[in-house]
Amino acid sequence: MTRLEDLKTGALVKGVLSNSLVTVVQTKWHGSNVVELTYKDTSGNPGCELLYRDREPDLDIVSVGLPWSFDADGSMFRLISEANRIRMAYLFDPLLAVHTSLVEPLPHQITAVYDEMLPRHPLRFLLADDPGAGNFCLSAKKYSGHNTRHRSVGG
Repeated sequence: MTRLEDLKTGALVKGVLSNSLVTVVQTKWHGSNVVELTYKDTSGNPGCELLYRDREPDLDIVSVGLPWSFDADGSMFRLISEANRIRMAYLFDPLLAVHTSLVEPLPHQITAVYDEMLPRHPLRFLLADDPGAGNFCLSAKKYSGHNTRHRSVGG
């Protein structure tokens, strides 16, 4: 059994008209026992009828509301859309980590990481850099000298 309080905008209701369904356009209460129902029938013709409590057993809601609505929590929608934006941001900005961090890498560091190290799979070693101390040049020199010495000794 459908109660008069269940008649909401967009609901598809059987029993208002004898042989067809109607779509609720608007409800307006007159006291607690009477509702003025504005509706459209299946052919789109509008109608208006006063429904009393004694008509409740004849009414049946076939479909409730619209297939979509805009009555959800707006802050939750904003949070979820921001999370999805961040999750897919790398597709639009390959240097996302550099642009969103407080660290300001030098151009050669960006090239070393994004062009040389990340494309290599599997990455077997990591050459760390302490900016401004000159260690990058020294370690690169030692590493290249290490390979040269082994090549000359081994043959």
